Amino acid sequence: KYAENMYYFSELALTLNAPESGTAPTDSRWRPDQRLMENGRWDEANAEKQRLEEKQRLSRKRREAEAARATEDGTPYDPYKPLWFERKKDPVTQELAHVYKGGYWESKEKQDWSLCPDIF
Repeated sequence: KYAENMYYFSELALTLNAPESGTAPTDSRWRPDQRLMENGRWDEANAEKQRLEEKQRLSRKRREAEAARATEDGTPYDPYKPLWFERKKDPVTQELAHVYKGGYWESKEKQDWSLCPDIF
């Protein structure tokens, strides 16, 4: 019903991106550019997307600079690692895959998102 007003997405597709309370602040459903777009605020959404992309680029440059300094100084450098996943070789395909290592559901239960970076 009213599919023409919702880009002809199915009901399931429409609900997949619905915000859910209690999720990590890094959950993609909280992306401010996406929320603006879904509310039809296209110009604001585009500007916000540009801001987010620039923030990501600066974060990456900062990590690369820290790694370069550590290499020059001969000090250990701990590269970026995802919070809840680790790269492992899939035993069947022998390809690298991100495998859940735990912690998300415990953080959600406690509503302790202190380990989450500020990505938005």
